[in-house]
Formats: sequence, C-alpha cells, structure tokens
Amino acid sequence: MIVFDLSCDSGHRFEGWFGSSRDFADQQESGLIACPQCGSPSVEKAPMAPAVPRKGASEQRARLAPAEGASTEPAVTRGPMPPALAAAFAQLAEAQRQALRNSRWVGKGFAETTRAIHYGERAEETVHGQASADEARSLIEEGIPIAALPFPIAPPDEVN
Repeated sequence: MIVFDLSCDSGHRFEGWFGSSRDFADQQESGLIACPQCGSPSVEKAPMAPAVPRKGASEQRARLAPAEGASTEPAVTRGPMPPALAAAFAQLAEAQRQALRNSRWVGKGFAETTRAIHYGERAEETVHGQASADEARSLIEEGIPIAALPFPIAPPDEVN
C-alpha cells in the first residue's frame, strides 16, 4: 500500500491509500475519488515531504509559526482510527466479502463476460474481475449495471 496526501479544488487536504500509483491514476480517471469533506471529485496529489525526524525537531517545530499563506486547518492525523470509522470499514469489508462469496472471478475478461451475460449470450451469474476505466465507462454507457469494489482484492492466482 502507498499513502498519498491529496487535496481537492476547495483546498481540503486528506490521505488516500492505494495499492500503487497506477491504482490512484485509474481510480482518479474513473471518477472514484472524491473529497471526504466536500465531495468534490476534483482531487489531485498534494505535495509531500518525507517525515525524517531530527534531534530536537519537535521542539523547534513548536516554536515556528505557520508560513504566510499556509493552511491553518489541522493536519490529517496518522493516529488510531476512530472506533465508529473502524466499525464502518469492518461492515463494508464484510459486505464485500459476502458479495464475492457467490461471485466468480473472471479476471481481465470482466467487460466481455459482463456484456455477454447482459445480452443473454451467457448464463446469468454474478462475476467480478478487472476492467480498465474505458471498459467500465463503455459498460455504463451501454446500460450494463456494474459497481466498483470498495476495497481492492488480489486475483486468486496472486493470493499466497
């Protein structure tokens, strides 16, 4: 997993966790990323600096005032997740697990398989797999119901 600092066009800053830089780009292109504070879909990576502590750095940081024009909003914390949020994520993960239990992995053939099922060329079944942003957009434009999984999954052949 990789953590990116993100910001929306309203200036709200927040964190996003992704499997890779490509996952971020794919989700951004698909319109799957939105600001949790205002809902804006216009989200970009914010400048990040590595956290390299120096001896006495915390005392020095406390003495420094924010730079002119710097945001006075509280920084995103990296502490423990609030219990209510942890419970919500757990419920969402369990719902995804239950949905996938009765679904068949079709891998990169997701768009083709879903299209064939929709048009009656294959027996109806629930499937999950991978689709590019263009493939997903095309399926939606054809009126084929699809949904992105809230949490990334590893293909069966990649699970150790």
